[in-house]
Amino acid sequence: MPRMSFNTALLLAPLAYAIHHAEEHLIFNFRAWRLKYFPDNNALSTEAILSVLVSVGLIYLLLHATIRTRVSAWVVLIFLMATQVHNAIFHLGTTIIFKDFSPGLITALVLYLPVNGLIAWAALKENWVSREQLAAIFVTGGVLFWAFEYVGPLVLLGATLATWLWALASKFRNTQHTDDLTNV
Repeated sequence: MPRMSFNTALLLAPLAYAIHHAEEHLIFNFRAWRLKYFPDNNALSTEAILSVLVSVGLIYLLLHATIRTRVSAWVVLIFLMATQVHNAIFHLGTTIIFKDFSPGLITALVLYLPVNGLIAWAALKENWVSREQLAAIFVTGGVLFWAFEYVGPLVLLGATLATWLWALASKFRNTQHTDDLTNV
């Protein structure tokens, strides 16, 4: 089987999200299920959530494709850990804890985990991250996911803006450092 590059593997994430969203909101009613167990802290419609997460995710992908720094790889991985990997853990965990099928569980297990495993593997193989960095990214994604679940969308907004700025600053620092070296 041909090896898939990190950048190409990243393109599978929005597709996985679209299919996952269809399971949650077109096939089942995730919002009604969620309100049985969690506070109603997200006034956004499911259509708004779809639009926001797809747009934000694509901006992360474009940001990495454009600036191609380790930090840009880290921030796209943090986003995917928060929105997909920990989402899969959420669906599985809540299904077990509440003994009630969590809409989204099927695609979370069948798509999110394998797709993100492939992305993480490619990132490791191409040296975008080390194993230790990937573990830290996993934990950071978890903190963001659970903060979003309990606090609401403002967590995502703050984290997104902060990570975009971090990625852009990393490119500027790399450019400045390279320019400094060529002027010596």
